[in-house]
Amino acid sequence: MASSNSITDVSPKFQLPTSRSIMAEAKAARPAREWLATHNVALSNFQKIVAELVGTYILVFVGCGAALTNKIQRLNIVGIAIVWGAVLTADIYALGHISGAHFNPAVSIALAVARKFSWKHVPMYILAQVLGSTLASLTLRLLFHDQGNIQPILNQYSDSTSDLEATVWEFIITFILMFFICGVATDHRASKDLSGVAIGGAVMFNVMIAGPITGASMNPARSLGPALVSGVYKNLWVYIISPILGATTAAIVYSVLRVPEPAKPDETNRPSDNNLYLHADP
Repeated sequence: MASSNSITDVSPKFQLPTSRSIMAEAKAARPAREWLATHNVALSNFQKIVAELVGTYILVFVGCGAALTNKIQRLNIVGIAIVWGAVLTADIYALGHISGAHFNPAVSIALAVARKFSWKHVPMYILAQVLGSTLASLTLRLLFHDQGNIQPILNQYSDSTSDLEATVWEFIITFILMFFICGVATDHRASKDLSGVAIGGAVMFNVMIAGPITGASMNPARSLGPALVSGVYKNLWVYIISPILGATTAAIVYSVLRVPEPAKPDETNRPSDNNLYLHADP
């Protein structure tokens, strides 16, 4: 047992600053922190662009690849629909925390209309999405060169389907998709854990229903990529205008059901984070 009269030596490592005060040290370090914050903001925008490009590439490569594989091994419309829903679900969980996982110009525009996404980010998101889709279509054309063309991945409808009918079909299924996105991913009252599954499920049953009729695009970038690579632009306007109108209408309709999020005292001045489909600077 140690003696009660023993003395504990004080470590010489603990010394008070002598040349400058703590406040002076903090002021000296502030410029570096400010530069780091500015640098991180720029890097964050770059990361969002890359995430949208890569995510759209994966979505189109896998989904359209299933349509080309269907000529080799029959997947039928149910199998193709499951592939589209599954790859979007995986994409959302992999990249939703980085860019919001739009992968669709119609979604980006609709969220901006609903004031859930910044308009200044819309052009760079759309450019990344179209580029990702085009690169994916080009890759599929090279890998499936033995098929001669990539016609199966083009969004087309038969002569028996009128332009008006195709427009209505694409409007409705994009409305359903965007309504689900608003409900499960942008409303603070919803549970976010299964939002990716719900959105992927919406794509899956939309493809099952409308796939045999219009190809069930719901996404201007998904239609633009194959069209640019193949040089076939027939009825492309339907797959650009109708999804944008459908998604925008869904975002406006859901705004009627939305209630304001209660402000939290410790978060009133906090910058918003990059969560699924939400939280970009308004």
